[in-house]
Amino acid sequence: MTKSQMIVRVAKTAHLTKRAACEAIEATFDEISKALIKGDKVVISGFGTFYAHDVKEKAVEPFGKSNLRQMVAKHRVISFRSGKPLKKSVW
Repeated sequence: MTKSQMIVRVAKTAHLTKRAACEAIEATFDEISKALIKGDKVVISGFGTFYAHDVKEKAVEPFGKSNLRQMVAKHRVISFRSGKPLKKSVW
């Protein structure tokens, strides 16, 4: 599902205009992004948890090219852990 498809579905389900649904979705994504940038967890009950964590510096080698070993710098990544209701509905 693309963002535009989500906007159409939310507008229809919540009886909103597409513009209002778009603003609501944008605001939600912005707040999630801001919280993750600050290092906070974002917990959406029944759906899951978004969180950011650090990955240590490590050496990697491209598949089949052991002589081209490269170092990947320390960085942060965003992870998602789904909640039980979402797991059960998808399972």
